[in-house]
Amino acid sequence: MAQGFCTPIGPDPSGHSKLCSNSSDQPSSRRVPPLKIGITCVSSHGGSGVVATELGLELATRGHQIHFITSSPPFRLVGRDADMTNIHFHEVESIHYPLFEHCQPYDLALATRMAEAVEKEGLDILHVHYAIPHSISAYLAKQMIQARRPTVSLPIIITTLHGTDTTLVGIDKSYMPITRFAIEQSDGVTTVSSSLRQSAYENFDIWNTDIEVIHNFVNCDIYSPRLKRSEKEFSQLRSLYADPSEKLVVNVSNFRRIKRVSDVIEVFARVISVLPARLMLIGDGPDRQMSEHLAKELGVFDKVQFIGKQGNITKLLPLADLIILPSEMESFGLSALEAMACSVPAIVTRVGGFPELVKDKINGVICDVGDIEGMTEATVDILGDPENLESLSSNMKTITTRHLAQR
Repeated sequence: MAQGFCTPIGPDPSGHSKLCSNSSDQPSSRRVPPLKIGITCVSSHGGSGVVATELGLELATRGHQIHFITSSPPFRLVGRDADMTNIHFHEVESIHYPLFEHCQPYDLALATRMAEAVEKEGLDILHVHYAIPHSISAYLAKQMIQARRPTVSLPIIITTLHGTDTTLVGIDKSYMPITRFAIEQSDGVTTVSSSLRQSAYENFDIWNTDIEVIHNFVNCDIYSPRLKRSEKEFSQLRSLYADPSEKLVVNVSNFRRIKRVSDVIEVFARVISVLPARLMLIGDGPDRQMSEHLAKELGVFDKVQFIGKQGNITKLLPLADLIILPSEMESFGLSALEAMACSVPAIVTRVGGFPELVKDKINGVICDVGDIEGMTEATVDILGDPENLESLSSNMKTITTRHLAQR
């Protein structure tokens, strides 16, 4: 394992890994006996699925049996060059029946699969990412087991809340009561940022619920700065996306309105009037076509590369000189952490968990949402001043290590 700020140390009983500046810091007395842990997450691209998968892989290397209970193998698991000895997959199949044309009951099928996995494999923990629908499915699975096989040991339910739990789906009047119920019925609850924990307390009025903040993490064996790559390899790969004289700006998102990719393009259009640069947009989603149209409208389309969803993002991020993430809402900002692990400075917005990760003017810059002028000025200041860029990059790991280790 890498000895870095983003290396998780041994698991605690919740199935989570704590963040620590050095994995060797953990006393052997804190080691937990091997557990059988079921993990349920969204299988498609997204921060919650990434963290759930990386957590499962890391726990598996420490001797725990990990059982992913999902509709399909998590995308970070597919084609992964990792030891799969302790990794198991339980597919959740939903039936396609005319009666359910507008409402496929995935949550019920998931509950059934969870119950089967608990009974067959003897799972100690069901760790679910998102209260809705996953936590409710875990609760139903537990009730099913208790009713039909009362002698079977019931698993502990750990719910990790992510953004939409507390900011979108969960606060909709149709879902708020059941989301609150799911949280209160969990044996343990975590959030990926202090900001998200506060939102959960305020939006659901669950002040008596103990919510632990466990920040997202990345594996430093996988996310590493350009300095760890040979100069030849780095130059050859980077030349595919930008000339040596050009700065490379990157954004990673699901192209949803909340990510404000249009702000990135507008900032970039202003920046290239000052200095030579290219923009790499990683990801896909509903706003991609609109973003392409905007790039053409602003006359920068030939300088912007829309490369879609990528499985090799660990090779792409170190190529960048800067990442811009202008989201209007962000529970943590995993893409920022991934970039920073590669010594790439980040310009982010003053929302959600971003300020817990980025220290303004030290390892990045924080701007207000929609502040195109401010983000443009920050981008030019960073990319146009080699000393400033080097200072931010060199501060990256030290500052982030200290900040996250305190939490």
